[in-house]
Amino acid sequence: MKTAVFPGSFDPITVGHVELVKRAVPLFDQVVVAVGVNSQKSYLFDLEQRMQWLREVFADEPKISVDSFEGLTAHYCRKIGARYLLRGLRNASDFDYEKTISQLNEIVGEGLETIFLISQPAYSHISSTIVREIIKGGGDAGPFLPAGITFHRTM
Repeated sequence: MKTAVFPGSFDPITVGHVELVKRAVPLFDQVVVAVGVNSQKSYLFDLEQRMQWLREVFADEPKISVDSFEGLTAHYCRKIGARYLLRGLRNASDFDYEKTISQLNEIVGEGLETIFLISQPAYSHISSTIVREIIKGGGDAGPFLPAGITFHRTM
């Protein structure tokens, strides 16, 4: 079975993430959207909220599953038997960063292959970081979030 892992913090998930995962579905038998948990990082939304959103967004996609992990992405991939990592590229800066990470993952992951999908132009300006800033600033993040994703500001 060809399994790909799409790792990220998804804090929050954006329409760009969704578009990328849906484009990857025909390429693999299974796509695991995996929330990486880093105890050193602070998140705007807790893990359970992010997992719930992912499950809701991909509920109608039988080839997509949702999971979370701690530690190295390459170790998680080995644990679940995934041989592919899925990553999105929005611009040249993303490429430079992701190229280095993919080369390290290939070594640490003993042949783990990274598949890059270039962001569609309509989504290339969207990042979770920017969306978090909009939310923190009290702006309307709705155009950047998948349909049905709502939250209550607690800040």
